[in-house]
Amino acid sequence: MQRPYTIALVGNPNSGKSSLFNALTGLNQKVGNFAGVTVDKKTGISKISDTLSASIIDLPGTYSLYPKGADEQVTYEVLLNRNNADNPDLIIVIADASNLKRNLLFCSQIMDLKVPVVIALTMMDIAQNKGITIDTTGLQRLMGVPVIAINPRKNKGIPQLKKIIIQLHQNSQVISATGFIDVQSFTGTWLEDIKELCHLKSDYSALHVACNYSELGYLNAAQRMRIAALLDEVKFYKSKVQAEEIMQRYSKIGTIIQKCVVETSPLKRSVYSEKIDKTLLHPIWGNVILLAVLFLLFQSIFWLAAYPMDWVEKSFSALSGWLGSMMSDGLIKDLLINGLLAGISGIAVFIPQIMILFGCITILEDSGYMARISFLTDRMMRSVGLNGRSVMPLISGMACAVPAIMATRTIQNRKERLITILVTPLMSCSARLPVYTILIALVIPNHSALGIFNLQGLVLMALYLLGFFMALIVSKVMNMIIKTKERTYFLMELPVYRAPRWKNVGITMIEKAKVFVSDAGKVIMVISLLLWALATFGPPSSMRSLEAKYATLNQQYPERQKEFKKIYATEKLEHSFAGMMGHAIEPAIKPLGFDWKIGIALITSFAAREVFVGTMATLYSVGDDTVVATTLRDKMRAARRPDGTAVYTLATGLSLLIFYVFAMQCMSTMAVVRRETRSWKYPLIQFTYMLGIAYTCSFIVYQLLK
Repeated sequence: MQRPYTIALVGNPNSGKSSLFNALTGLNQKVGNFAGVTVDKKTGISKISDTLSASIIDLPGTYSLYPKGADEQVTYEVLLNRNNADNPDLIIVIADASNLKRNLLFCSQIMDLKVPVVIALTMMDIAQNKGITIDTTGLQRLMGVPVIAINPRKNKGIPQLKKIIIQLHQNSQVISATGFIDVQSFTGTWLEDIKELCHLKSDYSALHVACNYSELGYLNAAQRMRIAALLDEVKFYKSKVQAEEIMQRYSKIGTIIQKCVVETSPLKRSVYSEKIDKTLLHPIWGNVILLAVLFLLFQSIFWLAAYPMDWVEKSFSALSGWLGSMMSDGLIKDLLINGLLAGISGIAVFIPQIMILFGCITILEDSGYMARISFLTDRMMRSVGLNGRSVMPLISGMACAVPAIMATRTIQNRKERLITILVTPLMSCSARLPVYTILIALVIPNHSALGIFNLQGLVLMALYLLGFFMALIVSKVMNMIIKTKERTYFLMELPVYRAPRWKNVGITMIEKAKVFVSDAGKVIMVISLLLWALATFGPPSSMRSLEAKYATLNQQYPERQKEFKKIYATEKLEHSFAGMMGHAIEPAIKPLGFDWKIGIALITSFAAREVFVGTMATLYSVGDDTVVATTLRDKMRAARRPDGTAVYTLATGLSLLIFYVFAMQCMSTMAVVRRETRSWKYPLIQFTYMLGIAYTCSFIVYQLLK
């Protein structure tokens, strides 16, 4: 099978790579207005012409070809390893026109790899607002590669870019014989030996082999030994050579900028974003505004989602009631209503809140405000041994811990990255939102103060903040335990403020709803049906004994058959396989205020936290033969202990909420931690300390409030 024509998109962080990827492939990849959104390579197919289709690879943003973090290592591996399956035939370097000098450094390095290159200039409107004018024709002549201005957000320049790709595809062997700089002028002719040994096309590729030969997977042991001996012979000093390279590149880039870029006086460059930052990054007002933004976010989750959630909940209740009145009693009816329909309702009712949460997060990212949160919290992060770069994974953890942990690849310091990985699951992810919602609705009154401060929304915000502050406390402890001499500095480019792309917001909301329904929904459905079976069936001898007992009672007291039917359903559930599981762990969780049904939910939600709701829906539906439509909240509110007291009191509800804030109940997260740390030690440490915190805090809350 012939290898497809491969195009790599590379560039500095936040330069517009993912936007161009979406424009070329039509895929709805996540696009965020802050550095580090892309922490792994993404691939899609683009139809360049009627006869040419290309594989497009969106690589993580990097400032140079010398990788410092795990994300930059991904880019390095694809571009330098000629045996890599994704090694490109053409490289499109996306360059921010408003910061052209810095972006051209990376462009010049890519050009010296002797691969066909196109420079795509983005942010031209921002450059114009800064008073920067670029002569693209002159820039193309001096750089020696095609240069084109594009705006992927508005699909401008994309047809012209495709024409250039077609031309380069037809003339793929036409590459400039001279490099951007003469590498051998500051290294020596010994690079020719490495080129011949490793079958390389350029001096610059040979220099990178010299710098990183021990880490390049396509070199064999004999090649490494010969390279090491050669470098020792010529007394190669990596840092000195890299410094000389950067100086030569910036010297030539400076000359090009002088000829091709006209910039107005800095006194006239009063940028709109800088004016806003005087307020939003203020040491006092900036934090006040941040808290206000978070307050509005969590209030909106309850306020905006209340109406669609009620409609969905009542629709499923009415459907269950209608099916219950139409179908005759039996296992099929029980499976359909109490197994299948109860599981589906546990998924569908929370879709509005999931969509609103992701929509708000996307607006913060797209507007440029999310990056400011990193700077506002950098001082706080440093006090616990991290820095502002850890904030992005932590905030991403509000959506899902799995991609958030992958986003820690942008953290260069190994200790800071490990601590961030270990504490990120303490951030309340979207999987916890259904649990929070159902429990808050049960035990927290739906009251408002001054017409705007919804008590349930305040409690939800408090739960999210509780997870964040616990993450800080744990980080401080781990910082004292884990010793390292490695130090880092937090440098991050602030993107300009932009109006959110409402199409992107809408697409993200729809896509996340699909992901929730398809991924979480599959797990919930499977567990709901499995749980129905476990709650319906039990040990044959025990079930036969129970049936005989109530058959005798119905014969002796026929007038009490309706009463016995409810008691029989309750006892049957307790004697089922699910009931046996719950009763087995009840002694351990009773001090937290949990009964055996909650125990079953704790077990099943280790697959995924949101399964808690599906489990409750199934457990409180099994054995319920009433035709009257009731919602899950009504059933849970009516639940009683053997002594007649309510199960879901304020003490139990808050204890359960605290448990879910801190407990590590996500197999997917543990799997990704294992992959990122390459050890089972850290997932086990993570699971143990989070479960310990959850149990201790829940115990304290329940004992104080009961």
